[in-house]
Amino acid sequence: MRIRATLNALALRLDGNETPEMLRKALADLPPLPLEVEVAGAVGQGVLEALLEFGRERGLQLRPQRGEKYILYTEVIDQTLRSGTRIESPGTVVILGDVNAGAEVVAAGDIIVVGKLRGLAHAGATGREEAAIWAMSLEAKQLRIAHYVAQAPDGGQALRGPERARVHEGRIVVEAWGKR
Repeated sequence: MRIRATLNALALRLDGNETPEMLRKALADLPPLPLEVEVAGAVGQGVLEALLEFGRERGLQLRPQRGEKYILYTEVIDQTLRSGTRIESPGTVVILGDVNAGAEVVAAGDIIVVGKLRGLAHAGATGREEAAIWAMSLEAKQLRIAHYVAQAPDGGQALRGPERARVHEGRIVVEAWGKR
């Protein structure tokens, strides 16, 4: 649990390890300002009841959890991924080689392929819409970013050079990146 004072309220972040007693003790000696609460972990019923109790006295506003601005972990794969290979990562994945058709890369962060991407790529797999898929040659039949899915158009595509796929205005867009 973290508590900080703002101009008009007490900002309270619950991590999920709190007990009702801890919450009552922490708030007992603080000024009777309204509470702005951010819940970042699983919170038990007793803690919720204690919050509601304080909320009746002080006022209570729930804030959405702040998203992470970065992914702490980057995994580098220094080989081509063959059909049947699946890579899963809690961070960003950099592949120094190709991702062949039938291979899969699933990452919570970005996916960067220094080669041809022909297999399935799912960036932002934990719901992070800011994630992107980068490839020197983007030839995948399907891309996924967070809960968005994009299918490649039917027919062959001419070599276009390095591209980036990202979510823009509620859909996945593919755009050129780097020098042509």
